[in-house]
Amino acid sequence: MAILKLFVSAFIFFLVVCCPDPGFAFNAGTWKTAQTIQPFFYDRFTGAGQNVKVFSFTNPADQKTALMAGNLDICGTTIAHAIHSAALGQPVVVVAALCNKCSAFVVAADSPVQSPADLKGKKIGYVPGTMHEILLRETLIRSGLSPDREVALTRVDFFDMGLALARGGIDAFVSGEPFPTIAVIKGYGRILSYPYYGESIGTINAGMLVTRNSIEKDHGLVLEMVRAHARATRLLKQHRQLWLAKASEFGTPMKILEGAADNMELAWDMDPDFVEKARALGGRMQVLGLIERQPDYSRLFDLSFVDQIRAEIKD
Repeated sequence: MAILKLFVSAFIFFLVVCCPDPGFAFNAGTWKTAQTIQPFFYDRFTGAGQNVKVFSFTNPADQKTALMAGNLDICGTTIAHAIHSAALGQPVVVVAALCNKCSAFVVAADSPVQSPADLKGKKIGYVPGTMHEILLRETLIRSGLSPDREVALTRVDFFDMGLALARGGIDAFVSGEPFPTIAVIKGYGRILSYPYYGESIGTINAGMLVTRNSIEKDHGLVLEMVRAHARATRLLKQHRQLWLAKASEFGTPMKILEGAADNMELAWDMDPDFVEKARALGGRMQVLGLIERQPDYSRLFDLSFVDQIRAEIKD
């Protein structure tokens, strides 16, 4: 009887672990935001009967932790976080873009500030260590201001920036959508500028991350995932209402999403210029002390998947 029980247990283990659900495709992680929405549409572009399990997170670090633990097959990441991870020697690879743009510099609606150069002596809300801090500092330096001496950089959580601006606790903030648009539509904020500089960092923002081991051990799965990502991105870019209607299910009103949409660019493709912009971003991160050394960008970014899919998809 003991031998029979052992045999049955082994057989069940084989069925569950060695023969996974034939309807399963892969596990994906992302944020529940309009600009990172594509994974919620992946299962439209996988094989018949296959399902993609999508897990939502609030930050890129937790997504990467789940990826490294093997709980996710692919996940979202900011490019800044990917650079930070690779600089620490972690075996992560960006295989596709996720979104571009999405940031804005906001001042009070009645502020006398008309350009970033007018911010001298002002209190500016930001979240340290983020892409937004880098864009904030880039904007100030380009405007002839020292971020450390001529303005007061004030740590404020993204969710609290609007209230702080409305109450006069800060004079400006740099944040990602939809917070800038919320400030405008609710009447207490005004867009001062969009901090994108084509000859340096440009509009790059986030990408899709896998482990190097997954590329080496299951190249076909990675290609399938990037293909689903590319097709979901194309679908949503061609059907804005479908995109925004799904995004509104995450809790942001449609009016806000419609106002923010032009500052949110869904993306999948990458090219050598994308990598050069990431390299420029990494340089600024090192100057700020966010990383101690530069990663190997030729290993951090693998363009082969998007190159193959670009050849498959004809616009």
